[in-house]
Amino acid sequence: MKVAIFGAGAIGGFLGVRLAQADIDVTFIARGPHLAAMQANGVTLRSVSGDSVTVRPRCVATAAEAGVQDYVVVTLKAHGLPAAAAQIAAMMGPDSALVTGINGVPYWYFHGVDGPYRDRVVESVDPGGRLWDVLPPRQAIGCVVYPAAEVIEPGVIEHTYGDRFTLGEPDGSRSPRVEALSKAMIAAGLKAPVRPKIRDELWVKLWGNLAFNPISALTATTLDRITGDDDLRTLCRGMMLEAKLVAEALGVRFAIDVDKRIAGGAEVGMHKTSMLQDLERGRPMEIDALLGAVVELGGMVGTPMPLCQSVLALVRERARQAGCY
Repeated sequence: MKVAIFGAGAIGGFLGVRLAQADIDVTFIARGPHLAAMQANGVTLRSVSGDSVTVRPRCVATAAEAGVQDYVVVTLKAHGLPAAAAQIAAMMGPDSALVTGINGVPYWYFHGVDGPYRDRVVESVDPGGRLWDVLPPRQAIGCVVYPAAEVIEPGVIEHTYGDRFTLGEPDGSRSPRVEALSKAMIAAGLKAPVRPKIRDELWVKLWGNLAFNPISALTATTLDRITGDDDLRTLCRGMMLEAKLVAEALGVRFAIDVDKRIAGGAEVGMHKTSMLQDLERGRPMEIDALLGAVVELGGMVGTPMPLCQSVLALVRERARQAGCY
């Protein structure tokens, strides 16, 4: 099994190290000082408990150097995927699988679904359907990423918590390719269940992110404050209930209720969301994948979303002022 980790930063690096430890043929595609450090010294994975391991997978700068792979795992942020699509496609043979470990609504969301929205492009994440054309959705495997990790210095990744990567085929099948990947990841010490309704799984994570992330960017505050302050919690809850109506109109069923999902965010504690971190660092923010696409889906199914639309307008303007959109 040949696995490429495209954009081998924190999460991709964590996954790649674990696979390499299990003797999987792993190639990291990265750039800059991080790539140089990995090529020179290997990839070091540390845990907050102090454990450390270093592996030496093949580390390259381009997809052309990596060659065609069995699985290409992409752990970029959604807004980075269009620019990388051509490189990723260079590693995809007819039988290759694209594992999209990306937060938010994926570009392949409506691939193969029954009903009036079958094979519809989500413009917020795939303007003009370019990704759909370059990275055919029939090759995609959904992946919901739960671990938290950070590149603390070039070539060194610190794993904070979590080891679950939920997998699923867009058509709900337990295909040989998704079963093989799951087994490889489990052999690497990870939790990698295969779920028949991957969109339900995607929505559980997205459900919190669509509210917590933009509100944190607008208020410059952490999850404990957002979930603990009555006014902010009420706003989050309202946004999430609007989104729930949209998801259910598209056939999604939530295994937990809104208050339990908010409680899950509260358990993370004094944590800055990724959107707030990006704002503070002057980097592009995941606005469209986490909230813009949800509002687009609301318009598609005819569900009013006044709170989500208002927060979307505000966070987009905040990002524009900061040069992050």
